[in-house]
Amino acid sequence: MPIEDIRKLKMRLRAQFRAIREEMDPTARAEADRRIADTVRTLWQYRASQQILVYVSTPIEVDTYRIIEQAWADGKRVAVPRCVPDTRNMEFYYIESMDDLSPGSFGVLEPQEDPARLVSDFSKSMCLIPAFSYDYTGYRLGYGKGYYDRFLARFTGYMIGICYSACVRRYLPHGRFDRPVQLLVTENYIRRTGRRQ
Repeated sequence: MPIEDIRKLKMRLRAQFRAIREEMDPTARAEADRRIADTVRTLWQYRASQQILVYVSTPIEVDTYRIIEQAWADGKRVAVPRCVPDTRNMEFYYIESMDDLSPGSFGVLEPQEDPARLVSDFSKSMCLIPAFSYDYTGYRLGYGKGYYDRFLARFTGYMIGICYSACVRRYLPHGRFDRPVQLLVTENYIRRTGRRQ
């Protein structure tokens, strides 16, 4: 399939999955968020990790605020991404409170740039990765900016996808350099994707 056709297909899929999320019943969605957060906490990858790398959710994403609070309560360090201006790269910074965040790129809450809080050692880390959709083998349909793709290309820790089950598909288009997550968590199930750590 030509590159332009793949881009158009991904745009259509993003619109489709955005609509699914926007049309979810708020009560059912809140319950799905709770179940996903509770499941994440039971994962051995979570228990084995000293630090959790996690996005700060927007209204159309699986809620991560509960997961962040859980991680702090469990004595783990929490780091969230900040987009590096004028690039397609992102860096992770430790936060100790939601007060450490302010609106940044694309209106998403981000940490302030602070060399003392910049994560340089990603060993013993688990990364929760956002996406519009995942497929059965762990590939994701991201938001089209490429920030996570660039980061994951060099990340060697546990890669966990979280997604609503209504947005999981059997197959999604992906490139040869895309990296699948090793585990997918939805409100209804955990799916091992075949990727070995």
